[in-house]
Amino acid sequence: MIRRKRTVFIWTIVFIVLIGIGAAAGYAGYLTDQVKETATESHQELDRGGKSDKRTEEVNPAQDHTSVLFIGVDDSEKRSETTSRSDALILATFNEDDKSIKMLDIPRDSLTYIPEVGYEDKIAHAHAFGGVDASVETVERMLDVPVDYYVRLNFQSFVEIVDSIGGITYDVPYELTEQNSSDQAGAIELDEGTQTLNGEQALALARTRKQDSDLARGERQMEIIQQIFREAMSSRGLNNFDDILASVNEHMSTNLTFDEMITFKDYFLQKEGFTFDEMQLQGEGGFTGNGWYYQLDEESIQETTDQLKAHLGLEKPLASEEAPEDDSM
Repeated sequence: MIRRKRTVFIWTIVFIVLIGIGAAAGYAGYLTDQVKETATESHQELDRGGKSDKRTEEVNPAQDHTSVLFIGVDDSEKRSETTSRSDALILATFNEDDKSIKMLDIPRDSLTYIPEVGYEDKIAHAHAFGGVDASVETVERMLDVPVDYYVRLNFQSFVEIVDSIGGITYDVPYELTEQNSSDQAGAIELDEGTQTLNGEQALALARTRKQDSDLARGERQMEIIQQIFREAMSSRGLNNFDDILASVNEHMSTNLTFDEMITFKDYFLQKEGFTFDEMQLQGEGGFTGNGWYYQLDEESIQETTDQLKAHLGLEKPLASEEAPEDDSM
């Protein structure tokens, strides 16, 4: 699926950089104030309040296992005339004991029950029906795990952040021609070899899959993430924090507070660098009477739910919400 190219890599960049800024801010009062201001302006609570309905009490990311739903929304001019749908959904779980991270890529065309409207549809439509709240509620129902926090990101964030730090140095493995963030075919051309990439070029390299496997692409994305993080934390990046924060402020909303954000820094500042276990939901795409959907495999959903619950330290099954009278379309 074309839209699957916008993966976990893209929608976690802003959050990772902001966490890094928060970590660095501990050493500079000016940066602390700037980051706090950005976090405050980006803060937006869910209608439900601070606690997931699947929690008995509110979590504290400084001491509890927690989850964060990354909601990627494409607000490009090409799509501005339609109601905004989520272009990517990534559920990340953070285990406080071993500082490990799991990230689940939820296919945007997954057919699932959407509580906001009371029938099955593509999970990407939940955001169009009821915004962030509807997306969170739908993911919780589908996976039967709590979504403690969310980070809603605009697609343009990645490009602007790379440009804000003056680009990244990277050894491009092969020549490539790729579309840009506005879906203009052939707009990006890269030669093989070490070079400085701007935001559009880095994005093209991160999402291309024409000359290697998904596994190789995943490894390349991890390398690019780490390079962005290193250069954002360099003296050059520090000198451009104002521009980085301006991009974050414009393109992100979250129910995380500043103090909660910086508690995640230990996950990203480990000796081996930033790593995570990427998970996928299995299924099969096809047409129904109402269009093309990704039909999720029920066994895959259950296996994924079990893994996420174990990672969150939820040994006993969570109390499921009451099933609707009719889940049919």
